[in-house]
Amino acid sequence: MRAYIYTDKALTRHAGRFVWLSLDFEKTQNAAARKQLGISAFPTLYVVDPADGHVAIRWLGGASLAQLERLFDDGELAVTGGAKGPALEALIAADRAYGAEKFADACTEYVRALALAPEDWPAYSRTVESLLFAYSQADSNEATLRLAERVWPRLKGSISGSNVASSALSAAVELPESYPGRRETLERYEAECREVLADPSLPLVGDDRSGIYFALEDAREAVNDSLGLRTVREEHIAMLEREAAAATSAEQRAVYDSHRLTLYIDLGRPEAAVTMLEQSRRDFPADYNPPQRLATAYKAMKKWPEAIAASTAAMQHAYGPRQFLVFNTRADIQLGMTDSTAARSTLLTALTAAEKMPEGLKSAGTIRQLRGRLDKLGVRLPAEQAAPAR
Repeated sequence: MRAYIYTDKALTRHAGRFVWLSLDFEKTQNAAARKQLGISAFPTLYVVDPADGHVAIRWLGGASLAQLERLFDDGELAVTGGAKGPALEALIAADRAYGAEKFADACTEYVRALALAPEDWPAYSRTVESLLFAYSQADSNEATLRLAERVWPRLKGSISGSNVASSALSAAVELPESYPGRRETLERYEAECREVLADPSLPLVGDDRSGIYFALEDAREAVNDSLGLRTVREEHIAMLEREAAAATSAEQRAVYDSHRLTLYIDLGRPEAAVTMLEQSRRDFPADYNPPQRLATAYKAMKKWPEAIAASTAAMQHAYGPRQFLVFNTRADIQLGMTDSTAARSTLLTALTAAEKMPEGLKSAGTIRQLRGRLDKLGVRLPAEQAAPAR
């Protein structure tokens, strides 16, 4: 978003409509705001009512320029009370429920909004995508597929249509193997995702395309098609390399580092990621991501001294919840070096830091995961250090 969308000059016409705020939810001083707003994924975009601080509109995930402008319009109506018509009123009620993480209520209201919507309703596509997000939060895979079947004919050929296709494919992957017609459902939405990727008129950035490719890979893996999986991965990495080569700034190029690294490791070629990650390390010397990713690449290559050195560099810049990724990778490296004593020390340090995180940043899941790793390494912790259940 920062590299491709927020830099678009078309956004200047919206200057003055909103007070703009970007929050780094890894920082301690933002812990209270993170707890108040609730966050399940990054990025999440909010329109907040200044009267009482409640979330009027929440958008989970990235957005295209057109989607962002739709969010502006709907957010303004939600805050000013200018909603007109039952469909928009239902949409705003749904967004409020979503903002309060009442996902079942949000699903109900989004469905109602669609049922009440007039023909050519401007908020139709945003409502569909919001409902898909709400269904994903409520683990409603069958509902996702029913919605996708209904709206695909209307939305195909649009950015929203691409999200419908990939969401439906991801939902199909999550169906149990015993589900009637599962394979046919997977094939159907794989075909729709392929249709999206083949459409030259769609203004998809590389990151959008990459998400669709990952869904295609999950589908091939779900049917144990190892050859098909490798073929899709090779297509995917070739696309990302083209996008990175076409980038007009270091920030745009680095957008693809994480996905390129993942694919090179999956394809058994982690060494291919080293040059790009070293470049990003030079371009962003204060960012923990490049050295952390280098540590991951070197770990896959079993180059232990290089991996430890990169991990040490990453730790110097990591803070908040992100530091636990670095701790876990470092412990993996130490175990790869057969140094279980060092790995135990790393994980104990991580556990202490996790338990000291302030409310809003503290994660019971992270604490349980670290305790589980320590337990497997033979470390028996006092009961009072156990993470509270929630």
